[in-house]
Amino acid sequence: MKTINRKFNFIIVLVFIFNLNFVSCKQIEKKEEIKNENIHNLSDTVNYKIEIFAEELYVPWSIVFTGADRMLFTERSGSLRVIQDGKLKAEPLKIIEEVSSEGEEGLMGLALDPDYKNNKLIYLSYAYSNGNKMEVKVVRYKDNGNELSDEKIILDNLPAERYHAGCRLKFGPDNKLYITTGDAGDRKLAQDINSTYGKILRINSDGTIPSDNPFPDNPVWSYGHRNSQGIDWYPGTDIMYSTEHGPSGFDGPGGGDEVNVIVKGGNYGWPVVSHRESNEGMISPLLEFTPAVAPASGMFYKSDSLPQFKNNFFFGCLRGTGIMRVITDEKNHERVLSFEKLSDVNYGRIREIAEGPDGAIYFSTSNRDGRGSVRNGDDKIYRIIKK
Repeated sequence: MKTINRKFNFIIVLVFIFNLNFVSCKQIEKKEEIKNENIHNLSDTVNYKIEIFAEELYVPWSIVFTGADRMLFTERSGSLRVIQDGKLKAEPLKIIEEVSSEGEEGLMGLALDPDYKNNKLIYLSYAYSNGNKMEVKVVRYKDNGNELSDEKIILDNLPAERYHAGCRLKFGPDNKLYITTGDAGDRKLAQDINSTYGKILRINSDGTIPSDNPFPDNPVWSYGHRNSQGIDWYPGTDIMYSTEHGPSGFDGPGGGDEVNVIVKGGNYGWPVVSHRESNEGMISPLLEFTPAVAPASGMFYKSDSLPQFKNNFFFGCLRGTGIMRVITDEKNHERVLSFEKLSDVNYGRIREIAEGPDGAIYFSTSNRDGRGSVRNGDDKIYRIIKK
């Protein structure tokens, strides 16, 4: 009788463990169910439409607005372009000849100085060949309207290769410049805090290292990243979100794309753990996506123009071909309530997503990057506006 009871208890334990694993694996699906219950009954929902803002572009990577009627954006092949009063200027503001854009790398990040209104400073990141290796540099310029001047290299010798080159730039609420880097194919270095491979970096606007960084005389803010390409902060707080590409088969099982909350000095596990794995001392993702969606950007929407989207986190999906919307808890900004892919965004691979001064959501396609299906007029920048 005791033997039978032991066997019975053992079976119960196995069933319990199986159920726990099932719940863990299905966490994302359950959040999608929550979405269907509480997203579409909002009283402050307004109708919107999607329209083409610019077309005949080449892989627009990063978008900023210098004023109500002027947009700057980077094309991965090396051009900094201008849209003024809704019209694309034929001549680029700047062509960077030394840009390398053979694979995923190229002219990438673009950011405005926090005091741009007065100093007109902008920051660009791009990959280039340095002897027999590829690297990324961050360069500052003065924007004179029709030309750039006062070139200054802010940071150089960042890791790059044809894949996993980062490199998103964004100033935080602390007025520090944050820079994402990829593991550049040498994934073990993502765990080395003395290396810039697989990191989020934090520097002053002049390139110096802030005294309150987590590691003395070190630009590293967080580490253990494979290839982060989206960062932003929950409005009115210092809570930082990031998106990150997971393994691609050659360096781990496919999928495992992440949304993370980034903390000072945090270790995000790559390459020791990925997907929903965990390890002591390493921070697990807030959201994990398998199959892969290839998150390429990240933005919190702040405007009242589209009230149902206010304070939501958005990112473009390259492989998932669309825009993902993440809804967080208004009382706990580090907790996700639900998420969904916008069903009416079906224009192919989506790279950048940005909020305009008009309250519209702007996003760019990446169909000419060698991995997408090119459509008539690609690449394009679209915008979501109130009807």
